[in-house]
Amino acid sequence: MPSISKSLKRHKVPGSFFVTGKFLEDEPSVQILKALILDGHYVGPHSDKHLLYSPWENRDSLLISKEEYNEDLTQNIIKINALGMLNIDKFVAPFEWYNKAIGSWTQERGLQLINLTPGLRTAADYTYPEMGSRYMSSDRIMEQLLSYEEKYGMQGFIVLIHIGTDARRADKFYNRLDKLITELKNKDYKFVTLDEL
Repeated sequence: MPSISKSLKRHKVPGSFFVTGKFLEDEPSVQILKALILDGHYVGPHSDKHLLYSPWENRDSLLISKEEYNEDLTQNIIKINALGMLNIDKFVAPFEWYNKAIGSWTQERGLQLINLTPGLRTAADYTYPEMGSRYMSSDRIMEQLLSYEEKYGMQGFIVLIHIGTDARRADKFYNRLDKLITELKNKDYKFVTLDEL
């Protein structure tokens, strides 16, 4: 993960990091996040327990109550506040999977619900070889992104990359961040904060 902060600093690119309570139990990760906050990057909630809000096969229904949602999110925010990040106004739902009810509850909390831009496969960097055909190597992810960009462009895109992935994935896509930023800067893309989108 130190490669992420080095790449962002080298290229003067703002980053936004959405973390779970579990991620915040790892002391080395906590120290890196504190340094990212000091460098001006945003750190926000991604659910304390990484709850699945609705079934994969029926997105319109719920697996949690509003009270469970609020308690989980509150615990996540408390832990992030403890890092020194006090102005929390954005949230990425766990699994990037939510519905109208979650959107409404998030708005009631005064938070903006953020998600990746459809079309890119960078979020597949959570996969690992034992997942068989669902696994996407970092080479394939990079190829898909560059091919997509060439065909459609990426103006205003939110590119989601996981900073925490399964240990069975040795091929961490975040280690390609420097190359990705360089490629996109060479195509005259400008990197901005979420507030500037």
